[in-house]
Amino acid sequence: MSSVEKKVCLRILDRAEVGKKKYGHPQGMDRKDLTNLEWLRHAQEEAMDLAVYLEKLIRIEEGKESTPESKCRGCTCQPT
Repeated sequence: MSSVEKKVCLRILDRAEVGKKKYGHPQGMDRKDLTNLEWLRHAQEEAMDLAVYLEKLIRIEEGKESTPESKCRGCTCQPT
């Protein structure tokens, strides 16, 4: 397993812990209270969020949007 794959595995474990704390049940993906259609809708919503995040980063890389860091180049301020 590569270091990247190991990092992903660790992040999945961390997310499972967050889910347990946030939703109060440890079942996670073993939940039985959602229909297949509800699982599909959840997955679609997550995919749409991912598309939005990717578009934001593409626009930044293309120079169409700035980041706090790019606004502060050459000055001594600390972006938050």
